[in-house]
Amino acid sequence: MEVSNAPKRKRYDGDNHMEAEVDLSLLEAVEKSQNTVELLDLRTLKKLVLSFERRLKENIEARLKYPDQPERFADSEVELHEELEKLKILSGAPELYPELVNLNAIPSILNLLSHDNTDIAIDVVHLLEDLTDEDVLEDNDEPARILVDSLIENNVLELLVQNLQRLSDKDPDEMSAIYNTLASIENMIEVKPTVAELVCERTKLLRWLLGKIKVREFDSNKQYTSEILAILLQNSTANQKRLGQMNGVDVVLQAVAMYKSKDPKTSDEEEMLENLFDCLCCLLMPLENKERFVKAEGVELMIIIMKQKKSAYASAIRALDFSMTKYPPACERFVDVLGLKTAFAAFMGKIPISKKNKKERYQEELEERLVSLIASLFGGILRGSRRERLLSKFVENECEKIDRLMELYIRYSDRVTAETQRLEQLELDDLEMDEEEKYNRKLESGLYTLQLIAVILGHLWCSEHPQMRARIELLLKQQKLTKNDIKNILQEYHDNIGDLDGAEEKERVQTRIQKIISSF
Repeated sequence: MEVSNAPKRKRYDGDNHMEAEVDLSLLEAVEKSQNTVELLDLRTLKKLVLSFERRLKENIEARLKYPDQPERFADSEVELHEELEKLKILSGAPELYPELVNLNAIPSILNLLSHDNTDIAIDVVHLLEDLTDEDVLEDNDEPARILVDSLIENNVLELLVQNLQRLSDKDPDEMSAIYNTLASIENMIEVKPTVAELVCERTKLLRWLLGKIKVREFDSNKQYTSEILAILLQNSTANQKRLGQMNGVDVVLQAVAMYKSKDPKTSDEEEMLENLFDCLCCLLMPLENKERFVKAEGVELMIIIMKQKKSAYASAIRALDFSMTKYPPACERFVDVLGLKTAFAAFMGKIPISKKNKKERYQEELEERLVSLIASLFGGILRGSRRERLLSKFVENECEKIDRLMELYIRYSDRVTAETQRLEQLELDDLEMDEEEKYNRKLESGLYTLQLIAVILGHLWCSEHPQMRARIELLLKQQKLTKNDIKNILQEYHDNIGDLDGAEEKERVQTRIQKIISSF
């Protein structure tokens, strides 16, 4: 599951949820500083930092001197707020970030995240979001890295999350600060991907995010929470395992269960549901989380969602595919709770129709997931009554599912052939490409799905069922193909099996594929 090419994030706005164009507080800061700041250069930066440090010192002194008399330090707090607003204009000159770090202003700014006045802490949150905004940092890689390194060294992650825990969704300003806190963390991950694991190691952010996912009511922060959670889980096995240990699988299942018999009301809510399924699929990568998924009756829930035929239909199939890949207990549970009927109805094209899934690519993705799911079933259920029930599906209605399998085989085979010819033409045009790159290009064009179809056909052939074998031979003959064509695809698959899961697993899978090849 990839989370890529996402649309640029919009800013939070209390009434409309998002404000796409204008940061009003930034305009306010520019307006207030127009008389004193004419040109954003090193000299101006030093003046801004010096003025900020002076107001900060005055505020600290006033609070120490009159701790129980807020009216005596209120003015210094207003002035400190204004200085923080002025610092926002630095986002217009990211090339000055290294100088900001050298002036040692970062510790002073970040310490204000623990300020007794929440409004001051919120000012800092907004400042950080502006300074780290992806549009600001674009084409400024080195200044961005220097800033983010300094922020991390000065405990920005711990301070942001501690402050997050005292903010309330009930207050519009604090709700905006929650959004901008998450945005700042996302921005830092964009600059320095290791932040994704750092923030989960050093803080209680994962637990906080799970708490937000549990809330039944939908709002823009719940949507963004789901997005951040998906980003944290996407490329981190450590985070996937951490969340699993926090009962994360169960929490995410409960969150998606709310949509088992209803559709999201808005496009934002629909996006949140997709994010939650992204989280679920990431969680299902480590083996121990697959076990938690089965124990929490995740298999049953996904089948119910499929049967209800609501908008989460395809996402449920994707989650089942992840859960059953290289995990026989999930495959066994799937057969035991009568999932075969639901899955094969989808495989035969009986899927719910809506505006979204009328799109050709949606239906293709669904087909590819279902092929993967069926291949996982054959790989996970090797003998016994469950295996017989699985095989019997391909005999039903005059072997219609073998017909469907061969239809997909031809379509994907044609695609891969076209891509192979295209790559050969590129080589004739003197465009160099190594074997690995060519193989990856073919995988992208549909070779992986074609290989899985060949694996399924191989399992059917290995069953030695005369009716199934006769059907496969007949269909091959009709297409002017032979068993050797399937064997060639299986051989290429066999030769390219990687050792990502260890040398022992690679050998086990290769042995199984070789046995199928030998049976033809």
